[in-house]
Amino acid sequence: MMAGGRAGGRRLYVPGLIEASPLRRADPRAKLALSACASLAVMLPLNRLVLLMGLYVLLLLWARLLPTAGRQIWRLKWLLIALFALDWLFVGLDLAIVVSLRVVLLAGVFTLFVGTTAPDELRLALERLRVPYRYAFSLSLAFQSVNLLSEEWIAIHEAQSSRGAFARETGLRGIVLQLRDWVALTVPAIVLTTRRAWAMTEAACARGFDSPRRSTYRALAMRPWDWVLVGVPAAIVVALALW
Repeated sequence: MMAGGRAGGRRLYVPGLIEASPLRRADPRAKLALSACASLAVMLPLNRLVLLMGLYVLLLLWARLLPTAGRQIWRLKWLLIALFALDWLFVGLDLAIVVSLRVVLLAGVFTLFVGTTAPDELRLALERLRVPYRYAFSLSLAFQSVNLLSEEWIAIHEAQSSRGAFARETGLRGIVLQLRDWVALTVPAIVLTTRRAWAMTEAACARGFDSPRRSTYRALAMRPWDWVLVGVPAAIVVALALW
């Protein structure tokens, strides 16, 4: 599934739930742990990071998420090119490769979690991890607002374009200006989306949703497969870190 819209002739890509993925029915706490392991692994040196990337590609392939992750990474192509060029010019080729692989890995982690987890599942997992309900609800709303972020981005882009912003340029200057425009669009879109999520949290808490006597409608239980999903990636990351 794919949600998004068009702005300036470009499609804004936001991954949706992929029901066919084997990870779709996994415990959301196990997927949180898997995502945390992959996110921490971005600090590995180059040779170990390449090995981890290979294993992670196999995981995405097995989970039927590789095409979705590929589209997500393609959305970041200009950012990757800019980071690679700047790091290569000012530091060295090794750092340029490491930074690019880190961004690709984090994009894959984003796809893995967003593509297989519903917002209410994230909230329930956070509650079971003893996160206060107010914050768990806010995080789940922010998670749910990923699609709203696309809408805010489009609205801001159209408003700024109507005022003559985002003039087309060619060559290296055009790439630099495009990156600057993306930052100028993304920061206010994130702020507006976060404010909306927090306002909805305040409204829910005012109606007693954060009561300590509130009961959840669904119980979570870690199955053997979920423990494997937590233990194997954690063991791989620890082994690569100690190698």
